[in-house]
Amino acid sequence: MEEPKRQFVNFAFFKVSKEWRKLGEEEQKKGKEEFVQIVQDYSKKFTILPYTLVGVRGDCDFMLWRIGYSLEEFRNMQSELYGSRMGPYLEAPYYYLAMTRRSIYLDPIHPEHDEDRTRIIPGKKPYLFVYPFVKTREWYALPKAKRQEMMDEHITIGNRYPSVRLNTTYSYGLDDQEFVVAFETHKPEDFLDLVMELREAAASRYTKQDTPTLTCIAGGISEVLDSLGKRGEVRSLAHH
Repeated sequence: MEEPKRQFVNFAFFKVSKEWRKLGEEEQKKGKEEFVQIVQDYSKKFTILPYTLVGVRGDCDFMLWRIGYSLEEFRNMQSELYGSRMGPYLEAPYYYLAMTRRSIYLDPIHPEHDEDRTRIIPGKKPYLFVYPFVKTREWYALPKAKRQEMMDEHITIGNRYPSVRLNTTYSYGLDDQEFVVAFETHKPEDFLDLVMELREAAASRYTKQDTPTLTCIAGGISEVLDSLGKRGEVRSLAHH
């Protein structure tokens, strides 16, 4: 049986400089229209999901979650964004790269989920929580059976929160972190309770890094860009 083709996954976070907000309304409008067009063009080649972080995070304003099969296409899109009217006003405070792969740990409750790990199919829920993740070297020195035992507890806790969907991707050798995890939900309170409970799990002792945690609100690309400071009322993004 042929191994399914694995995907590249990228979380590109952007910060807009204060100089952008000083521009006239017409210049801002042209810049956003050009940015939207680039996103729409590349959406025909791979999956792009926009999110805003305005109002919930101070060091970045919006994020593009990109899922595809070509690093070169990610590069091409990023080059066009930086070359656009908005480009001179954009910084990238966080930029995570990962790939899909099957987990080496079995899900004792839903073993069929292993088949889904090579493809990310976003649930398109209104909230997304993203963070890089690194295990300690002591974790890798443990016998695999011991790690599986601790992961069984971890998975069991996760299954108590069915409203929270986990997308785990792997960065070994591709980026500084080992994993990027992205939790989708329509109930942020369930995600908070899940993370609190996971802190008490045995595997938590072997966590080296799990910050920054970035809270993202889903929306269409035009609405996400409008959240940067459009004059007048900004439409709600949390109900898409």
